[in-house]
Amino acid sequence: MQNHAYSRLGSSGGGAAVPSPPSSPWRALGRRASVKGGWSARAGAGAARRAARAVLAALLRRQAVFLFAPLLYVAAMLLYMGSISLDSVPRIISRPAPGSMYRSPQLYARLRADMDADNATDALATVWRHAYKGGIWRPCISNNTNGLPESNGYIYVEANGGLNQQRTSICNAVAVAGFLNATLVIPNFHYHSIWRDPSKFSEIYDEDHFIQRLKNDVRVVDKVPAFIMERFGHNLSNAFNFKIKAWSPIQFYEDAVLPKLIEERLIRISPFANRLSFDAPPAVQRLRCVANFEALKFSKPITAISNTLISRMREKSAENNGKYVAVHLRFEEDMVAFSCCVFDGGDNEKKELDAAREKGWRGKFTRPGRVIRPGAIRMNGKCPLTPLEVGLMLRGMGFSNNTAIYLASGRIYKAEKNMAPLLEMFPLLQTKETLASDEELAPFKNFSSRMAAIDYSVCVHSEVFVTTQGGNFPHFLIGHRRYLYGGHAKTIKPDKRRLAILFDNPRIGWKSLKRQLFNMRAHSDAKGIEIKRSNESVYTFPCPDCMCRSNKSEHPKSIQAR
Repeated sequence: MQNHAYSRLGSSGGGAAVPSPPSSPWRALGRRASVKGGWSARAGAGAARRAARAVLAALLRRQAVFLFAPLLYVAAMLLYMGSISLDSVPRIISRPAPGSMYRSPQLYARLRADMDADNATDALATVWRHAYKGGIWRPCISNNTNGLPESNGYIYVEANGGLNQQRTSICNAVAVAGFLNATLVIPNFHYHSIWRDPSKFSEIYDEDHFIQRLKNDVRVVDKVPAFIMERFGHNLSNAFNFKIKAWSPIQFYEDAVLPKLIEERLIRISPFANRLSFDAPPAVQRLRCVANFEALKFSKPITAISNTLISRMREKSAENNGKYVAVHLRFEEDMVAFSCCVFDGGDNEKKELDAAREKGWRGKFTRPGRVIRPGAIRMNGKCPLTPLEVGLMLRGMGFSNNTAIYLASGRIYKAEKNMAPLLEMFPLLQTKETLASDEELAPFKNFSSRMAAIDYSVCVHSEVFVTTQGGNFPHFLIGHRRYLYGGHAKTIKPDKRRLAILFDNPRIGWKSLKRQLFNMRAHSDAKGIEIKRSNESVYTFPCPDCMCRSNKSEHPKSIQAR
């Protein structure tokens, strides 16, 4: 009955809802516990997030707190290190960087037996493998057949410096005079306290040849005409003197110098070393080229003694078909002192070179704040090669001990000691003093530029030229040899950074050293036929493609007198 009543109530469509049966008390208890636990976990997580946000906000508002983090770290490390016995800490041994020490004497002593046993190679027969890669070599000279326009006035320059710095001044003066249609007065050589050579132009160069060779390009006279000098009281110092910045472009001379030249008819430019940019129009470069390689010939006395020494060098090298090696060695006391390099002389060497630096460059190397790092200087390839290192290098490059060497240098620092190993490696070594008698050298002995001119001439005609240091001497010689030898400089220019590492290696063997030096020689051969780049000197790269694009009869400029 009861079930029947419930079924009737549930089946009626419009009646009230039937109530659900009561739930279990255990189920209700579990549900309440679950709800309570979830709320507790969520409340705990929310509290943690709120606390983290509060701390981060406080730190962001006080950003200086972050500065203390490194201090706290350092303090903790110090506390930790203080708790460790120093006896248990390994000792750190500091070793010099490779290439920072002068150990060439030790290397020579260790390798000498192997070197002497390996004397079969003949580098003079195989040293040059490359040819000029610019096609058929054409000299950077073209003859001007046109007449010269009317002169705009006279230019007088004072060439300062040594032999090759003066040479730069002369060639640049020819280029500027030709560009401005000016008449060049034979340059005056400024007497310098370092070179102490009072020689005049005609005592170093053939003045008549210079004037004659340039007659179709630039008017050259040995002195200013009297009618011009009258305007200046017959005193050149009264003429207007231009102070021109180094490496000025050629256009500056047209814009600033030419108007004054036309107005005054005579101007001076002093000093004149390096006062013209390397980068110039082809016609201006051509004038530099004509002046340097054709017009500048050494005077007859210098040429005569030079030819005598060249002949004697060829006789000394008869076993090698008259071929000899010329080495330009810069190891004079002033060069060694200026380099600030350390060699093997100990305290005595340091005292001597410190005194030489103070005498030659008072205060330059001792001023406050000046830091000298001899090891870094050596690693950077800035130390002059010693005679011993030159010998090691050449023997490693394959030149046997019967190779005739001509040494172009000044007075070698501690010559008796430093030259001994080089003479052991190359007993046929000669200098101008050993090739010529005192009587033959007497007219040149006390004139540094004339002696340098003799060295220059003998080096130009060698089969191999070795440069050991930068400077104007190798700068001009490399270019002159390119000009004479079909575009090939035939020059060994060593990588001194690499040499410093090789000569400082206590474990290198003779075969390994020789292989490295053979590669260095091959690199010099390849570099010797490089073509000039736009920012390099025409005196080192007499490149025909860079200078002779102008018409052969073209004059640099058509600036007429006004």
